[in-house]
Amino acid sequence: MTVARSILLFVLAAVAEIGGAWLIWQGLREHRGVLWVGAGVVALGLYGFVATLQPDPNFGRILAAYGGVFVAGSLTWGAVVDGYRPDRYDLSGAAICLVGVAVIMYAPRSG
Repeated sequence: MTVARSILLFVLAAVAEIGGAWLIWQGLREHRGVLWVGAGVVALGLYGFVATLQPDPNFGRILAAYGGVFVAGSLTWGAVVDGYRPDRYDLSGAAICLVGVAVIMYAPRSG
């Protein structure tokens, strides 16, 4: 159950961080206003809290692994929300990143 919980937390963190950055982008670059920016700041703050809920106690490991989730999540967000169509290189790179996440987070370790 720990792996499933960890994966769920990574997904929640990705939604908060990518969503927050997207809201700020929309507020500033697309001129949607200060409320969008404020919502983005709140979402980015939530990302910081979600990351602390990971069961592994190592900050560096969590953030390093999250980097791979962020790559794949950003491409997914772009495809779902903005209509971006990742090409085979985007998808290959994201897959490599997710393999890295699995190795960093879930490889068996001794003591």
